[in-house]
Amino acid sequence: MDFSEPSLYVNRELSWLAFNDRVLDQARDARWPLLERVKFLAIHGSNLDEFFMIRVSGLHEQLDASPHSKQADGIEVRELLKCIRKLTHRQMSDASHLYREVLAVELATAGIRLRTYDQLSERERRSAREYFRDSVFPVLTPLGVDPVHPFPFLSNLSLSLAVELHDPSIGEHRFARVKVPESLPRFAPIEGEKQEQRDFILMEELIGENLSELFPGLEIRGCHPFRVTRDMDLDLLEDAAEDLLSAVDREVRRRRFGAAVRLEVSARLPPHIRQLLLDKLEIEEDDLYESTAPLGLSSLFQLASQDRPELRDPPLVQRVPLSWADKTDPFSPIRSGDVCLHHPYDSFAPVLELLAFAAQDPSVLAIKMTLYRAGSDAEAIRALVRAAENGKQVAVSIELKARFDEANNIAWARALERAGAHVFYSAADVKTHAKALLIVRREGSELRRYVHLSTGNYNAATARLYTDFALLTCDPKLGEDVSELFNSLSGFSLTPRYGVLSVAPHALRAKLLELIEEQAKRSRSGGRGRIFAKLNALVDADVIRALYRASCDGVEIDLIVRGPCGLRPRLAGVSENIRVRSLLGRFLEHERVFAFGAEGEEQLFLASADWMPRNLDRRVEVLFPVVGAASRQVIEECIWPLRHDHCGAYEMLPDGSYRRAGAPAGPYADAQEEVLALVARSRPRPTMKPWDSVP
Repeated sequence: MDFSEPSLYVNRELSWLAFNDRVLDQARDARWPLLERVKFLAIHGSNLDEFFMIRVSGLHEQLDASPHSKQADGIEVRELLKCIRKLTHRQMSDASHLYREVLAVELATAGIRLRTYDQLSERERRSAREYFRDSVFPVLTPLGVDPVHPFPFLSNLSLSLAVELHDPSIGEHRFARVKVPESLPRFAPIEGEKQEQRDFILMEELIGENLSELFPGLEIRGCHPFRVTRDMDLDLLEDAAEDLLSAVDREVRRRRFGAAVRLEVSARLPPHIRQLLLDKLEIEEDDLYESTAPLGLSSLFQLASQDRPELRDPPLVQRVPLSWADKTDPFSPIRSGDVCLHHPYDSFAPVLELLAFAAQDPSVLAIKMTLYRAGSDAEAIRALVRAAENGKQVAVSIELKARFDEANNIAWARALERAGAHVFYSAADVKTHAKALLIVRREGSELRRYVHLSTGNYNAATARLYTDFALLTCDPKLGEDVSELFNSLSGFSLTPRYGVLSVAPHALRAKLLELIEEQAKRSRSGGRGRIFAKLNALVDADVIRALYRASCDGVEIDLIVRGPCGLRPRLAGVSENIRVRSLLGRFLEHERVFAFGAEGEEQLFLASADWMPRNLDRRVEVLFPVVGAASRQVIEECIWPLRHDHCGAYEMLPDGSYRRAGAPAGPYADAQEEVLALVARSRPRPTMKPWDSVP
């Protein structure tokens, strides 16, 4: 069969929008505590923002460069943009309705009320005016538009007020723009009549009701909020990036001037103001989105973070392995056997403790690490700085092109260089996405390598929100391979030699195809071929074709793909043996876990890579085996509940759509809650004690 037939593939962008629909569905789900539903709605809005900034803007560029180009599923870019507009208009409308008719009502019932100005009592209005004068007015900058004052630049995701004015002294109409400051809370607090209530007013409404303070002597004829989304993707050319740090820094500064790709407006915006904004932003009518809810629902994160424990998930109590807590230094439990951590169920503290101890341990000679997303407050990097200041050889691969973390990473790169660390970067057209830590320690007369490999970032904040596996080991073969990895990143190795690691962009694709084909051969010879994969995205055409062929050979394939999936399951004669599920829950399912072979004898792997062309061809990624019995047990006991979830699980249908997993005969099964309960039963969570001081 011709597995390159376009009808066998689901478009990546449309599949991603289906994923965001599932996020919105979680916001509707009354099984979640109220503020968690508000959080899901904020995530939906934030996801859409990034989708327009990166994916839609890229399609516009592709359309300009090649008007008749097609996607892998055969759809032309122009037609794809039409489909995206239709779906995103519907999603934004659904999100607005959910907020306005459901969540806002339930929030008010719970004592968290978003008020309008005309709903305030006189006392509350006085309080609001005082807050405006003291905390808002000094920050505002009104910008008039006339022949002397050109239309101002509107930054990405900025919320603004289009203000219509009338000058009675000369009888002329005026137009001005007032930016709603991002430094102020979107939901301004109001001193309510009752202590137990938390009342808020939208910042744009508070400003709008006090515009006379900004335009004294002028009549306010209208005030209308609007919001702009711009192209925010970096445009780096390899031949222009001899100094990559300077090039990325320059592009980050320039990025704010990207072309507008979406305009969000109030449904009450007058037609002449609408046309003015469309003309000034050079944007099509189809890219204008009306809303009856507050613009930019990602700002609901502020409301979702309210200190109302009864409206949120129970507090997360994390586990620290007993083998770790009972030792006097962080290296001894690793020498006793591999340690597998499953975040956020397991604490990230062991990794940070290991780094902090290594930074001051005189036996440690070198520390090497890859950094992709460390965040703005990175304890891991501070440990690396201390290690460099203590005279250890510190080598750090920092990915300057980690999207939206570029500024943080530039700052950390400079801080590490000032401390004396060796800092190096990937090429302009390649990203280093692998997560690896290598510590070289002198023990007696020999050197021992300690390795940490992970599916997630060295970021303590996301380690409490994302599910990821990490392996701590001093296995000599893995140590040699990770040393080879760092040498290839910092030097000019064209053909690095790996024993057990499979590293992209050179060997990971071939390894995956080989593993899939092994199961197909097993099935063809009468054995039981089986593949399990849990990942964030599956859109690589070569991998999909290999899975189709394996399915036709009888291989049982079970896929959990959280986000976009280009493979169509359950197609007669093509993918009858493939099942695809997507799982959403309290934590963001982020780990990449792969098993090849029948249960009990499977090869088990963890990876930093999803099955996407960018991961396999344009990134440095690592696939590593898990062989230790204890580590395999940790992974397997957490994978099993994922296959039977009925709360956040969605079955993918052959046409690319999704439906909720079928209701069970008994109680609903929540995979993440089951893992939390399993962790609580399997091992106690001892209090982490400080390591003995280093002599």
